[in-house]
Amino acid sequence: MEGSYFMTEINETPEAPETPSSETSAEQPKSPEPAPSTAQPVNVQPEQVSKEVNKDARMWAMFCHLAALGALVVPAVGCVIGPLIIWQIKKDDFPFVDEQGKEAVNFQISMLLYAVIGSFACLITCVGAPLIPIVLLAVSIVDLIFLLIAAVKANNGFHYRYPLCIRFIK
Repeated sequence: MEGSYFMTEINETPEAPETPSSETSAEQPKSPEPAPSTAQPVNVQPEQVSKEVNKDARMWAMFCHLAALGALVVPAVGCVIGPLIIWQIKKDDFPFVDEQGKEAVNFQISMLLYAVIGSFACLITCVGAPLIPIVLLAVSIVDLIFLLIAAVKANNGFHYRYPLCIRFIK
């Protein structure tokens, strides 16, 4: 059946019909990519998926990340105290919570440090104080986005590592 397209699986794209060899003599035929395994999500390294199947561990790891929203209640230090408390309480019960709790605390300390340094830099430059709210807003937005991503990943059992994070606690 020349010129028709066949699909072997639903998620595969159809192959183009064969053309005479004079048109594509320089091109090598591409081998079809193997179908992704159903055991692991696509584009995820095996070491990123938790071996822990305990639903409670994933839930507490998610709470470690979400506890940083404590900054809405206690500005400036609430973002560090929330994850620190949950991590200290549950770190001995679940290794996954221990790892994700350290990651959450380190990221929140890093974001607090970035906010302080950015505000201080605005004060000592000629620009002055009007840019401090902009710096604090930018750091807060980055913090919120990454902590929500981390919470979802932790709830799914992934070992999430924050970008821009200084690892104070190892």
